[in-house]
Amino acid sequence: MDSKEIDLLVRRLEVSAGGADFPIVTQLAERQHDPFKILISTVLSLRTKDEVTGKATEKLFRLASTPEGMMKLSEEEIRQAIYPVGFYRNKARQIPEICRDLVERFFSRVPDTLEDLLSLKGVGRKTANLVLSLGYGQEAICVDTHVHRISNRLGLVKTKTPEQTEFALQDTLPRCYWSRYNTLLVSFGQRVCRPVSPLCSSCLLGDLCPRISVTSHR
Repeated sequence: MDSKEIDLLVRRLEVSAGGADFPIVTQLAERQHDPFKILISTVLSLRTKDEVTGKATEKLFRLASTPEGMMKLSEEEIRQAIYPVGFYRNKARQIPEICRDLVERFFSRVPDTLEDLLSLKGVGRKTANLVLSLGYGQEAICVDTHVHRISNRLGLVKTKTPEQTEFALQDTLPRCYWSRYNTLLVSFGQRVCRPVSPLCSSCLLGDLCPRISVTSHR
């Protein structure tokens, strides 16, 4: 896919996203550019539906909205606030550890470099890149299951893991699209380009997509 086709692809993704709800972390970032809240809400969102993440995030931030405040909560208080997000017990232990790291190592400030973010316990490349992109406005490609799947279906990359997809997209995707690529593809993947039986008949990318590895569609 050449640069003109990629430009067209992104424009159509933006048209497709018009009127649709963006992922909950993106919505939070649009309301208030708080890297701490983006970090914690991203941790909560892993393996969790947006509706559940939204409610859990709201309940937790009513109790505490800073690293220092979060450290004053007991693990049980956090667990009750975030239930039933995926792996809520593990996340109830992880969140205070992240907050302690922020207070003790980074003067209560969420780091703005990939290396420092990855040094926080349990923070992977997806979470770190989303914080850099949505929290600090940096050019970063956040690759989740939707970005990985759709990028391969489109033939933009030929990769086996999300991390490989991130590095491959850095070579393929113009930097001006890095930050919004995740938001557009998550929305698109939830509504149209689903994991099983995607809605190809109503897809705005039909003439651009070779449907790589798609065995059935509607």
